[in-house]
Order: sequence, then C-alpha cells, then structure tokens
Amino acid sequence: MSVMEMSHRGKEFLSIIQKAESDLRTLLNISDEYAVLFLQGGATTQFAAIPLNICSPDDAVDYIVTGSWGDKAFKEAAKYSKPNVIWSGKSEKYTKIPNFDSLVQNPDAKYLHICANETIHGVEFKDYPTPLNEKTILVADMSSNFCSKPVDVSKFGIIYAGAQKNVGPSGVTIVIIRKDLIGNAQESTPVMLDYKIHAENNSLYNTPPCYGIYMCGLVFEDLLDQGGLVEVEKKNQKKAQILYDAIDSSNGFYRCPVDKSVRSLMNVPFTLAKPELEAEFVKTAAGEKMVQLKGHRSVGGMRASIYNAMPLAGVEKLVAFMKEFQAKHG
Repeated sequence: MSVMEMSHRGKEFLSIIQKAESDLRTLLNISDEYAVLFLQGGATTQFAAIPLNICSPDDAVDYIVTGSWGDKAFKEAAKYSKPNVIWSGKSEKYTKIPNFDSLVQNPDAKYLHICANETIHGVEFKDYPTPLNEKTILVADMSSNFCSKPVDVSKFGIIYAGAQKNVGPSGVTIVIIRKDLIGNAQESTPVMLDYKIHAENNSLYNTPPCYGIYMCGLVFEDLLDQGGLVEVEKKNQKKAQILYDAIDSSNGFYRCPVDKSVRSLMNVPFTLAKPELEAEFVKTAAGEKMVQLKGHRSVGGMRASIYNAMPLAGVEKLVAFMKEFQAKHG
C-alpha cells in the first residue's frame, strides 16, 4: 500500500508522522515546550494565522521588512492586528539587514516578525533580534532556509516554514510554536487556522498532506545521516562561498548587490555589467542543462538557488560556466 492510499488515522500513517516529528525535534533540538504542527496552505496562510492566534484586532505588532515576503506578511497582518514596520530595506532595494540596537521597537508589541531569508533579494539574517519586552515573542518565517543550518528554537515563540525549499514537496507547512501561545485565537479565526485545533488533534484534524509529510520524514532521516544541521550548514557555506567568490573575482562582470555580511546561503542574486547579455546567459546556461537561473521578475538579473538538495558539483558546474561566459563576452 502506498502512503497515498493509507488512512491518515491508521496506525501505519501515525508511525510515519510521529517519526517525522521526532526526527525534526532531534535535528533542531526542539524541547517539549513547543508543539510541532504539519499544516497546509503554505507560509502565506500563516501570514494571517499568526495574528489571528496571537493578537486581538487592536494589538500592536512589529515587523522588520527585509524583502518581498516580509512585506507581504506585514500587509496581511494589517487585517487582523495593528502592525508597524519598525524597519524596511525597501529604499535600498532590500540589500541590507538593520543593526538591531538602532531599532525603535514598540514595548507593547505582541510579537516581532522577521523573514529569516528572503528568496527574491538574497538577504539572510545571520543572527536574530531580541524583542525589547520579554513578553513580546519573536516570530520567524524560515521557509527558505529551514533546516539549512542549526537554529536556537528557544529564542522564538513561533517558527513557520513552507517545506518546499529544503525539506519536502510543496503542500506541507511546518509550524513550531511554544505551547503557552496556543489557545488564544480571535473568535473569527477559521477552524483550519486555529493552532489549538491542530495541536489537540496532532496535525490530523482533517486529512493532512500525507505523502508530503512522508517525504519530509525521509529528508529528516537523511539530514540526520549527514551528521545533522551543523554538517549541513558547512556544505551550504562551501557551496555559497565558491559562487560568491566567482562573482566577486569577476572584476565587475558579475555583481551581487547584497551587503556581504548578510548574503544568503540559499539564494544568490547577481547581475551582469552588460544587462543586454543576461538573456543570453540564461539561454546558454539552459543549453548546458542549468535551468531556473533567471532572476525574479520584480528584480531582474539572475538568481541561483542552492538549497540543501543542490550538490556541490552543481555549483561548481555553474561557476565553470560563468567563467567561460565571461571569457567569451567580457
């Protein structure tokens, strides 16, 4: 019987979801103070679920906006709370992350929200802000760097992530939430967005994305077999380093706009000094079986996404191609 045929309430699937949760807890050292939920709807659904579960409509919440996803989360929260952008990188085209000491936080904010890694702009938090008030919880969208490196979960009230970058197929959304934050949802909260419902039912209130959860479980096993997230991070650092080195040593032929201190290990955006060559770059790379290198439509240029599953050999092939392309067109 395939996982796709199993009853989600049968003992066969229960063993799969329980093993997946156990392995994820081991990977991230998640304590019993936190619930781990396997949900649906992508991280975008959590943009609404978080304020609905944590706030009343009149509660203040703080957002640090370092890219498009943080901005979308802020806009959605405005429907269910009173969000305030305490810092935005928009004026500098989302190429930086602020000095946390300089932030003016609302001492009454229910939570402080960040997007840990911005896929479109290639900006990644290397450390995390501490909320001004100890009652203010830190909330992070970790969709695109989840399980790419170790994280101190105890610093956060909520971590949420769409699985599809590093840990499984699209359709699974993982929420790690401190248990004392569960059970305070606004009255208008839809049942499928209420963390209490999902926690009480062990993520089985309705039929979950069973096969996707099974796949995530296999990935968690593999990450543990690799030596855990400390070893995974080393591999990701090596991949990113050779790609950024290729860009930085190209004498301006290739350029990465992101401040070096916050460059993403997952998403590497770059442009060409001669923009008219960018279409040729993408086309020629595709001929070499390297695809999806075109940058997001909102920023242009190129973007190499080098998530956990991208092997070092793939990045080395791209770097070799970039040097050949520069030699031909430089």
